[in-house]
Amino acid sequence: MPKRSVFIMGTRGDGLMDKDSMDQSQPAGACPPSATLVELKIQIPADLHVAYQRCSWAIVHETGRQPLAVMEEMVRDFLVKHGC
Repeated sequence: MPKRSVFIMGTRGDGLMDKDSMDQSQPAGACPPSATLVELKIQIPADLHVAYQRCSWAIVHETGRQPLAVMEEMVRDFLVKHGC
């Protein structure tokens, strides 16, 4: 059975995501201050985890967008794609 990664969204100092920072104050433009954030945990193959981390890092650093805004866009795009 192939090794799978568990990806938990949050923020780390390098602009990528980890579990421990979801309780920190939210940067402007990510989510409304009144929004309650919840953790989303998914299990994906390791290569997809690496690709997502690399892509989200590039988007954050090339555009100056906040990591939480990038995560929200990913989830919204998935939901729209599947008509949810």
